[in-house]
Amino acid sequence: MRISVVIPVFNRREQVGRAIESVLAQTRPPEEVIIVDDASGDGTPEAVRRRFPDVVLLENDRNRGVSHSRNRGVARARGDWVAFLDSDDEWLPAKLARQCEALA
Repeated sequence: MRISVVIPVFNRREQVGRAIESVLAQTRPPEEVIIVDDASGDGTPEAVRRRFPDVVLLENDRNRGVSHSRNRGVARARGDWVAFLDSDDEWLPAKLARQCEALA
């Protein structure tokens, strides 16, 4: 079961790192983490690129809203399942493992 994680973000340079770290700390890691930046003006994409070089970073050319960003992430996802996380939230370490157990 391959899982892609999609995190839409807009002007959350200071918060998005915590969200990404919680995904990377999963006991059952995802196959990919996709960050979709919705044309932030606060340096969010540069901060993500510098701190998390292994995540997929997509950048919208203009602000299109969270739904567009989520849909863009899903279109790029290669997993069998997609998990969404808001950029100002975080997961407990066993979240994906528990969901995979439930799905199995």
